[in-house]
Amino acid sequence: MQVDGVVNDWPNRWRHPDVYMDRGGPFAPESFIGGDELKEFIHSEDCKILVVGAGGLGCELLKNLALMGFKSIDVIDMDTIDVSNLNRQFLFRYKDVGKSKAEVAAEFIMKRVPGCVVTPYFGKIQDKDEEYYSQFAIIICGLDSVEARRWMNATVLSMYDEDDPSTLKPIVDGGTEGFKGQSRVIIPKSTACYECSLDMQTKPVTFPICTIANTPRMPEHCIQYASILLWPKEYPTTKIDGDDPDHINWLFNEASKRAEEYGIRGVTRTLTMGVVKNIIPAIASTNAIVAAATANEAFKLATSCAATVNNYMMYVGDEGLYTYTFPLEKKADCPVCGTESVKLAIPATWKLHELMESLLERQGTQMKKPSLACGDRSLYMQGPPPLEAATRPNLEKLVSELVKEGDTVVVTDSGLPISLKLVIHFE
Repeated sequence: MQVDGVVNDWPNRWRHPDVYMDRGGPFAPESFIGGDELKEFIHSEDCKILVVGAGGLGCELLKNLALMGFKSIDVIDMDTIDVSNLNRQFLFRYKDVGKSKAEVAAEFIMKRVPGCVVTPYFGKIQDKDEEYYSQFAIIICGLDSVEARRWMNATVLSMYDEDDPSTLKPIVDGGTEGFKGQSRVIIPKSTACYECSLDMQTKPVTFPICTIANTPRMPEHCIQYASILLWPKEYPTTKIDGDDPDHINWLFNEASKRAEEYGIRGVTRTLTMGVVKNIIPAIASTNAIVAAATANEAFKLATSCAATVNNYMMYVGDEGLYTYTFPLEKKADCPVCGTESVKLAIPATWKLHELMESLLERQGTQMKKPSLACGDRSLYMQGPPPLEAATRPNLEKLVSELVKEGDTVVVTDSGLPISLKLVIHFE
């Protein structure tokens, strides 16, 4: 019902979620207080939700949250709609191809769920500051990037001031990878954060260069032969763009020739794009299951009608249905939520560039462009250019020439709002 442009709820509209807000169930904490005041809170701007990502998970999350009764939702996504999205990102239609995911998703939800206001932002999460993120009661992440998750995690946790309860912003994070998925609840300073579980991330599949060049056995070997060895020879000044059809077609044709030469079957355009962009196929049912679990945790956080998951739920659906929940432990030396430095033992023969390379490869750090400092001395800085040029000679120096046993090296990365403290020991 709409009166003077305002949508009024019709009788029994929210009867299903109201069941959990009218009275406490067997799993409700003693502090739970149900009733009309709680229902009004869920529908109000005081319970504003941010959904980060409007892709496979994001579409499911927006639908779930709107149908649960959350009426004030923001969504942020930097991507546009591609034809390949339409099989699982059900808020989009063919006419929407090329448009902003956030804007189209917001418009669709508001049309289908009267009274729900969804505010889109078409851009990067890094475009927004702490003032923007501080307006939300709960932040829900449905991202497909480790870097974006790390940035959100570090930003939200840095906002928390123990003397100001209003700065506490719970994060509910969902993620999928083929038939596998996970949902977790992150309470700043109370539970393990995303950075604590960085070493649990699946490493991208790589193949030995000798196999790619000399003894290919799989279609992936042929595709990487085309992208790693042939492309630089043919186009030495052009970087492969996985979203450029001409680039993908060239790689597909060259990989097909390689596969035919070695009697290998299975090279397709879809696989070529997947290998080049390191894409893991997205499964609609996995998105639906993980999004449901994630939205459920958000509802429990907002209403206190039941205890939230403690604190990590994993789902595996490739051989039946399997879920397992366990308490992910905080790391004392986590650079985001921990209080201790990381103790790092390195060979005494290592040069500074070798230390930097180890930070790129180390599963627990995964830095992209690290800069290093010790005390008030810059060991190596990625920028600005004059400082990079001034510190570049240090890369060929022994680490033992630059720091002493037990010194603390501070590592920063321009792409992440964190600083990692390494206590160096020589072997």
